[in-house]
Amino acid sequence: MTWEQRHRLRRAARTSLVLWAGVALVAALVVAPAVRWLERETGWVIFGFSPDGARAILGALVGSMLTFIVFVLSATLIVVQLASGQSTPRVIALVLAVPGVKLALAVLTFTYVYTLAALGRVEDRVPDLHVSVAVLLNLACIVVFLSFVQRLATGLRPASMIHLVATHARRVFEQVYPLPYNPDRSEASPGGALPAASTQMIELTGESGVVMAFGAKNLVRLAEDADAVVELIPQVGDFVAVGDPLFRVAGGPVSPAALRGCVAIGAERTLEQDPRFVFRILVDIANKALSPAINDPTTAVQSLDQMQHLLLELGRRHLDDGRARDRAGKLRLVYGTPNWPDFVMLAVSEVRQFGAGSLQVDRRLRAMLERLAETLPAGRRPPLLEELALLGNAVERHFEDEVDRKRARIADYQGVGGSVS
Repeated sequence: MTWEQRHRLRRAARTSLVLWAGVALVAALVVAPAVRWLERETGWVIFGFSPDGARAILGALVGSMLTFIVFVLSATLIVVQLASGQSTPRVIALVLAVPGVKLALAVLTFTYVYTLAALGRVEDRVPDLHVSVAVLLNLACIVVFLSFVQRLATGLRPASMIHLVATHARRVFEQVYPLPYNPDRSEASPGGALPAASTQMIELTGESGVVMAFGAKNLVRLAEDADAVVELIPQVGDFVAVGDPLFRVAGGPVSPAALRGCVAIGAERTLEQDPRFVFRILVDIANKALSPAINDPTTAVQSLDQMQHLLLELGRRHLDDGRARDRAGKLRLVYGTPNWPDFVMLAVSEVRQFGAGSLQVDRRLRAMLERLAETLPAGRRPPLLEELALLGNAVERHFEDEVDRKRARIADYQGVGGSVS
């Protein structure tokens, strides 16, 4: 099994609704005989149902549980549609991966199958413990269902979607950039230069798509075995078509199939190894909120709240330099990676352009940039100061009245109503 196949299996295990429901179904089929055995051994009686009463109540519970399952699935699809329409389609994968949805579906599926198994065992003699457990499970599912509805209602708010993205972002930063910022260590990308003339050019085979992730350790191992240096040409998040260059190899020959198996290609970007995608989602939410059709600058300010926090955390970490070495310290892998100015431009430039002329957005952007420039190390300040200058120019262009220009130049963490200067 290749690294890409393992990656897809891990991703399916985290996001698949079918997997959770399938596990719950199998668990119910295992637990039901165990409860029957326990009843035979102990003879416990809880409710003391008659055969007709047990059939009636279990039949009603089976129908209601199936309705609950249909509602959970339908409501999840509605949430996905509303979230993509109000915020951005790029949050769909995050909504489907929320543990609450998978847990609710698994509990309801388990209870439905277990209740069916209990109903099938009601004959002249009632397996009271078996039936009683089914009734208690259905009562618990009412609480699960109400909790799901409440989470569903609160999850529709833009602030909840933005918070969900930011929560995933912090995990990505910890995984991709685990080391603290060190001004003495270089963060310069190798720029695609190999230490020797290329001997192999490997093109993408299979299907076109976006580079979602790659197995750096596996690529280093392949390069070490061949005494070569491998360069991954596209960056994570880039679209690659069949026939486009995927790898460049300097040194000994490396199996193209083995190299291809270390890169996951999919239909869309994911957060796993793509910190830029975090800001892409938040910026898209802000841009849609600032569009003339929606005109909701407060949602854009909420996006900036999270982007400020994420940039603060990112600025305190040492960014990847795009090089991986073997255990002997020899360079084996080169790949493209974003630098600090890339993150700052991605987070700020489009919001500044789409929010031009919005007093609320301009003031919040200024507060964010000034806070970052004051708090982060000196090496992080140049791109922030550049964006501050561009913001000042935008204010001069879009506000005709001097009083409005003066107000727009005030830093305000709330946008309007909470100035800090």
